[in-house]
Parts: sequence; structure tokens; C-alpha cells
Amino acid sequence: MTTKAIYPGTFDPLTNGHLDLLTRASHMFDHLVLAIAASQSKNTLFTLDERVALAKEVTQHLPNVEVIGFSELMAHFAQNQNANILVRGLRAVADFEYELQLAKMNHHLMPTLESVFLMPSEEWSFISSSLVKEVAKHGGDVTHFLPAPIEKALRARLP
Repeated sequence: MTTKAIYPGTFDPLTNGHLDLLTRASHMFDHLVLAIAASQSKNTLFTLDERVALAKEVTQHLPNVEVIGFSELMAHFAQNQNANILVRGLRAVADFEYELQLAKMNHHLMPTLESVFLMPSEEWSFISSSLVKEVAKHGGDVTHFLPAPIEKALRARLP
């Protein structure tokens, strides 16, 4: 039996923290979908197509990872992908409260859908896409926090 899991998120931009979690999760499952949400409710810096293209570029070294953009409910996407495992990262207690709500709702919508939570490696435990964008907007060095192609795209996008 092969296991298929989904690691969903907006990934605007995909950080080294996300990439670390994705790499670790890729060793746990036969097939892992990096599901990039359209997220109309969020004001994203990069379009969905740009985020998908950047993610594909920086995940080429992970043969069992597939990058897909989506705009439907996560439970519906998981059902359409024939996956019943969601991988999520937990950085802090505040993340847990939000993630618990998401996990409960997803489980309600698709009772076979389970959420697996991974803690970030210590080096990445404090970063988020929002924080990295904010630092970059104010001229801070974010090269340590982003894969090189994404850091280059971020610099090109910001004034």
C-alpha cells in the first residue's frame, strides 16, 4: 500500500522552513503533494502560477514530491487526490489552536482525513512567510531564510 499525503499552504513565499518540513515529510510518505492554495482571502505577493513555478524549481531534488495549485476546499482537494493525510507544521502554541480548528473542520468534511503535525527544525522555528516578506520590504537580508531562486524572485518583486 502506498501512502499519499498533502502538505498544503499559501507558500507566499516558500521559505527554508517550509522546505525543511517538506523534505522531512517526503521521507515519511511514498507520495507527497505540495498543495499551493490560491487563497483569494489573502493578499499574496506572488500569483498562484508564480508560487507553483517557484516551488517546482526548488523541489526538483525530491522525486516523490508533486507541486499542485488548488482553489477548492482542502477536504475536496484531498478527496480528489485520493489522499487521506495532511501534513502541517506547528511552530508555537498559537499555531496549534488554529491548526486544531482546521484539522477538526477538515475531519468533519472528510472523516477519513487525518492531520499529521511536524515541529520545525530549531533553525526555522521562528520564521514565517509574512515575517520574511516584512524584513525584505524594509531592506533586511533574508538570504538565509529562502531558497536562492525564491529570494531572487522576492527581491525582483519588491520596490
